[in-house]
Amino acid sequence: MCGIVGYIGVKDSLNVLIDGLKRLEYRGYDSSGVSLLCKETGNIKTIKKAGKIKDLEDEFKKNKPCKSHAGIAHTRWATHGEPNDVNAHPHGDCFNKISIVHNGIIENYRSLKNYLAGKGHKFVSETDTEVLAHLIEHFYRKDLIDAVKKALLRVEGTYGIVVISSDHPDMLVAARKGSPLVIGRSDNEMFIASDASAIIAHTNQVLYMQDEDVAVLTKNDIELSKVESAKSIDPEFVEIEMTLSQIEKGGYDHFMLKEIFEQPESLRDTEVGRLDKENGTARLNGIKDYFKKLLDADRIVITACGTSWHASLIGKSLIETYTGIPVEVDYASEFRYRNPIITERTVVIVVSQSGETADTLAALREAKSKGASVLGICNVVGSSIARETDAGIYTHAGPEIGVASTKAFTAQVMAFALLAIGLGRKKLLSFEQGLSLINELEKIPGKVNEILHDKNKIESICRKTYKKKNFLYLGRGFNFPVALEGALKLKEISYIHAEGYPAAEMKHGPIALIDENMPALVIALKDSIYEKIISNIKEIKARKGYVIAIANKGDKEIKDIADDVIYIPETKEEFSPILSIIPLQLIAYKIAVMRGLDVDMPRNLAKSVTVE
Repeated sequence: MCGIVGYIGVKDSLNVLIDGLKRLEYRGYDSSGVSLLCKETGNIKTIKKAGKIKDLEDEFKKNKPCKSHAGIAHTRWATHGEPNDVNAHPHGDCFNKISIVHNGIIENYRSLKNYLAGKGHKFVSETDTEVLAHLIEHFYRKDLIDAVKKALLRVEGTYGIVVISSDHPDMLVAARKGSPLVIGRSDNEMFIASDASAIIAHTNQVLYMQDEDVAVLTKNDIELSKVESAKSIDPEFVEIEMTLSQIEKGGYDHFMLKEIFEQPESLRDTEVGRLDKENGTARLNGIKDYFKKLLDADRIVITACGTSWHASLIGKSLIETYTGIPVEVDYASEFRYRNPIITERTVVIVVSQSGETADTLAALREAKSKGASVLGICNVVGSSIARETDAGIYTHAGPEIGVASTKAFTAQVMAFALLAIGLGRKKLLSFEQGLSLINELEKIPGKVNEILHDKNKIESICRKTYKKKNFLYLGRGFNFPVALEGALKLKEISYIHAEGYPAAEMKHGPIALIDENMPALVIALKDSIYEKIISNIKEIKARKGYVIAIANKGDKEIKDIADDVIYIPETKEEFSPILSIIPLQLIAYKIAVMRGLDVDMPRNLAKSVTVE
């Protein structure tokens, strides 16, 4: 969740570190800080500040930074201790000879803190990270690498850390367990960060650290080993495809808006090379060796969090419709705590945009420990989920910077559609049916583009509703999860209370909330349950409710019932969520902007939830 940047080389380290932090702002944070290894004095200079990175820059203007070619930096999202200057990272030891930045949670920090306090260590913050800095100090005998390893053997929990010491001005020491770190190299300099976006301006040659890795970085070299072993590991760098332009706004006011408008392209990238018209099926080379296991499975379990969970609900309906294989969808955060019934004939699919979601990773490992085959759907090549699953499908949606996920959702639904068609062609679907589905999927990006360039009605609806305090989102069938996702988007960035429900459930409680002050946004497409949703709308109108309908173009009946209608193109019922979500994303975005809120950095949220 937090952001880490480290640098050692020949450049002014402060500029590199601050630039890296700014590129990690999208992950969400409440404070930031920098520690520099000062060239003239050999000391460590640390400045940290609650608030935005601009506030940190202002502090550096007041306290002139030293000349430095090595340092570490951090953006913090508070877990242990409130957001303030003292709890901000980096954290140091008693003598300011060691400084550390840390992502993750040290679960046994209280017992360690009590032990170290008994040894005379003085603590100034409420954080678990400061305990780790003092634990390294406790073991330090002029060998920083040895001290870091000994300290890590005593901690329980997760970590991605970078450590500097004034006794070792020419090295950074990094380690990872459960919290991502990526190392970048260039001529006479090395970089490390929690996300490749922080260093892509400097290099595209990266190494993804594995769990239990310890890396020692100098400006010209890297030494890699394990926490419990001194044996050297050959570092394997790869070239990443991410470009600087992909992580910049490109003329849009916000990353979220840019990513909403990138969806025609991201959907094409998800399906490119996978639409096999000759055989009327989907070609998924990444999981082709696991098709038999999927087809022979007693059931498929999909597990995910947040937006990915909503996409997974649609995936369940798609797979069951085309294959007849039973599918369950589980919150990853609950999966391992309920003793899930998993056998060797269960296939588990884990879904995550970042591939680093802590709860989803824990579910993955629980499923593997019980003997299940585990497949992944994720966006980030080289991520933990991509590495630890048996096989998987990359969505190829490109970097998603906005905290409120948009293009990841539609790309995940597209991936599920491809998977369901590929499986279905071997179960229930004829060639003609498969070809018809493939042909329609090919048209989806163009239909999304059509919706994006027909925004006038959305603007007027938002003008009417942006001051409302509550919203109700209703959908049925394939579009019930879209109601959940639309409500989530509004909550995330506008801070308006919103609830998503299956429309038929309205009369089992939520109808009590209906009045003229509660907008009801209803997905009412011309599908197999159209007449049912029309009845639900009439129930709302009978109670003086204000109805906004998402309807298909050409639907003349709906405009006589709903107060406002947003029209979208027709498609097959199963694929309609990819279209119906687009107006809901735009509504959430525009309402948040009208309310004067920071769309890309909503309060209390982080892009990738890498702690439990």
